[in-house]
Order: sequence, then structure tokens, then C-alpha cells
Amino acid sequence: MQEARQPILAGVGQVVHRPRDLREVVEPLDLMVQAARRAAEDAEAPRLLGALDSITVVNIICWSYPDPAGQLAARLGAQPRERVYTTIGGNSPQWRVNETADRIARGEVRLALIAGAEAMQGVRLAHKGGQRLGWSEASTPPAMVGDVRWGTNAVEQRHRAQMPAYIYPLFENALRAHRGWSIPEHRAHLAAFCARFAAVARDNPYAWFRDGKTADQIGTVGPENRMIAFPYPKFMNAILDVDQAAALLLTDVETARQLGVPERKWVYIRGSADAVDHWFVSERVNFYSSPAIRTAGARALAQAGLAIGDIDYFDLYSCFPCAPQIAADMLGIPRGDPRPLTVTGGLPYHGGPGNNYSSHAIAAMAERLRAKPGARGLVSGVGWYMTKHAIGVYSSDPPPHPWRREDPKSYQPLIDAEPFPPLTEHAAGRGTVETYTVTHDRDGAPGVPLARERQGRELGIIVARLADGRRCWANVTDPGVLEQMEQREFIGQIGQLRYHEPTQVNLFEP
Repeated sequence: MQEARQPILAGVGQVVHRPRDLREVVEPLDLMVQAARRAAEDAEAPRLLGALDSITVVNIICWSYPDPAGQLAARLGAQPRERVYTTIGGNSPQWRVNETADRIARGEVRLALIAGAEAMQGVRLAHKGGQRLGWSEASTPPAMVGDVRWGTNAVEQRHRAQMPAYIYPLFENALRAHRGWSIPEHRAHLAAFCARFAAVARDNPYAWFRDGKTADQIGTVGPENRMIAFPYPKFMNAILDVDQAAALLLTDVETARQLGVPERKWVYIRGSADAVDHWFVSERVNFYSSPAIRTAGARALAQAGLAIGDIDYFDLYSCFPCAPQIAADMLGIPRGDPRPLTVTGGLPYHGGPGNNYSSHAIAAMAERLRAKPGARGLVSGVGWYMTKHAIGVYSSDPPPHPWRREDPKSYQPLIDAEPFPPLTEHAAGRGTVETYTVTHDRDGAPGVPLARERQGRELGIIVARLADGRRCWANVTDPGVLEQMEQREFIGQIGQLRYHEPTQVNLFEP
């Protein structure tokens, strides 16, 4: 019975759609239908969709449906007992695989579909043309499953640390200083690191950008590759303006046999784990590690009965270059390891369809593992700002023991107990820069315009430590200082902090 209930991926489907004008735009619901049907075709069992008893739809950014899972079920001719819509988070697809695998192993679910889609390119075309989209009626979405907390707090937001493009560079710069690299060394490393991802996307038929950008193209700042926030130019940022969908069919060994899914299509879910770092960026232990990834990775590999050296393929969540680098460090993947860290090309080159990227990563991983009997793969997903983490271990061969997943509640307290510096809202006196970034406008010049009611420009974002160990956020406004921040290492810089009452932000002057 335990073997019969071993959870597997039975079918996977992906869609990439490139509308040239509004007449070719396809709404997310229809893209999910296409992906789900491709997953059923992939499983070589057309009866699958009608037999679904669970449907999960990953949170959709570009459009709000009143009942996404129910509407998808109706289009597919399915009548599932369970209809789930996830909260925001790039960890959601892998997290739902983990949760669903548990329920399959317990006999609570026999056949599940996890699907998601975005049509941000279509929305952009409509906005550019000043036209309305004739999609299914928009409405407030249903209740969501998962952690619904927002990703940033009020102090972070006041200091403009509220967008991924401005927060992830804080991790990257901290990682550079932790590794002891100079800014030129780091710049060269990032360009070469990203070029390896772009090369994978070049050979992926479902990737959005297949031009295989070189290290020189990725690392050279110019009109087509403007600096977004130091040290990341545009070509190192996740690209959301894509129309992509992916779907995963999960079941157990017994049901797969009953439905006629060939064994050569089976991909075993060998291990899984979910964990959360301290919720707000302000509360992190530091900005170059992740206790949650380290813990979840160890638990997922232990369940799979594997070591990190046993893994043949990886897809480490890659919204920005720091994410897969930190994950690799936490998982124990040596620097310079020849194994690629992606099977899709990553979010800057494959494309970042909102919260659903990891569905594409899992689908691509399944295809790699089927093509190489006996191979093993690991996929990670990240939500918010290196906050929520989900890890799955897969293989084309059966596990040596039945499914036994450790309850995340058993190890999450270990992560929650990690100490972190207290945060102060109003800073005064001497402080030392812990990490930083410099934001740029669309013309490439540093700076982000302040809200209309405020004066001046908010140009630099800093996390600093006061003499007593407290942490604070601050901004830099001096153009000359901002230029220096991109030319020499600013982490460790000592300066004066003061609270600016009109804007309610701390200001830093070296």
C-alpha cells in the first residue's frame, strides 16, 4: 500500500505565447487550459483531466478571477472536490507540490493539477494601445491558501525598500563584501554567472529570451541595458512582461497504473521541505545567508536519502543573481561546481511569469530526468524577498523507502530562534553601513522621485548598524556620495545618521 501511494509527477505541460498585437492576446485562464491539456497529453492518458479531484491555481498577478480553480475546472470538464488559490509567492508551485504529495501519500488525493499563468505582455500591449481587454469578467479573487502577510513593513517602505528590484541588490552587495571581492571582480563574476543562465535559456523552447546573451552584453550598461539598482543592470533582473503558463499533474503509482500512464513518464517526488526566514528584511540574521534554505535543503535531501553531490540537475530560484548564489551556498554546492544551477534559464532569460515560474522549473526538471534514467534533480522556490522557501527533490527512479516527509512545524522553530539585531525607526549618531544599493531612474541616472508631497530625491538605500548594535534604514541624497557608492566598497563605511521629520526617513552622510 505504501508503494502504491508513492507520489509522482505524471504529466507536465508548458506554454509560451508571444502576442504581436491585441488580436493575438490570450488571457491567463485560456493559457492554463492549454498547459493542462498539454500535461494530460504528456502523460499519454487523456482521461486524466476528467478524473481530477484537486486543482490548485497559482496566484495570478495580471488578472483577478472570482474563482480561478473553479473556472479552470469547468473549462477542463473536471469536478474536483478541492479547489485552491494560492497567496503571493514564487515558492507557491513547489510548496503546493510538497503539500499535495503529502495528501497523496495519505490517500486524501488521487489526482491533482497545479497550474498557473501570466499574460503581462498582453496587458502591456493593451495599456500601450489604450484599449480594454475582453477577458473573462474580473472580480475580487477568492480566499487564498498560504501566508497572506505583506512582504515589507512600514519602515522599509518609507525608505523605498519595497520593490524586488531595489531589495535584492541589498543581498547581492552584502554577498560581495562577505566574499571579499572588489567591485570590478564582482561585476565580472555577475556577468559570467548570468551568461551561463542565458545559455540554458537559449536552448529552452519555452524560454522568453533565446538570444543567449553573452557576459559582455549582460555586464555592459547602456541604453538597452540600463542600470536599475546597483549592481544590477536590466539584463540581471527578472522579466515579468511575459505570457507563459505551466501545469503539473500529480498522482500516486497505483492511480497512474489505473489511468494508463506509462512508467517512463513517472517522475518520483523523493523529498520536500518548506521553511521561512525571519519575515521582514529588517529582521534578517545577515544579508548573505538564509537559515531557512539551509534547513529546508537538509530536510529535503534527508527525506530523499541523498546528498547534494548526488544531484544531477538543479533549478535554484533566480529572480536576481543573489538568490541562486545564496541558495547554492546554503545547500553546500561548491563554487565553481560544473553542474548548471538552472534547467530553464532563470527568470531574467526564461522569463518570470509572476508567482508561477517554479511550475516551469519543475516541468523542465521532469523532462530532464525522464531523458536520463536514474538522474536526480532539485528545485527551489522563493517568495517575497528571500523570505518563503520551498524545495523539492525529484528522480526518475523510485525512492528506497516510502514517502515520509518531516512536518515543517518541527524545524521552523529552529529558524525562528536565530538571533537578529533590533530595528530602530529613528536613528541618530554614528553608524556603519551593513549593506546598500543605489537606485536609478529610467534614463540611467541615480534616483527615484519621491512622492509628490515630498521634496528632493531619494537616491540611495542603506541598512546600517548603530554603535549599540541596533539596525536602521537610511537614505543617501548627495549625488557625489552616490557616485562613490558604485565605485568603491561602501559596506563598512562609517557615517552620521539623522532623522528627517518631513519625510520620516533617516539620512546617512559619510
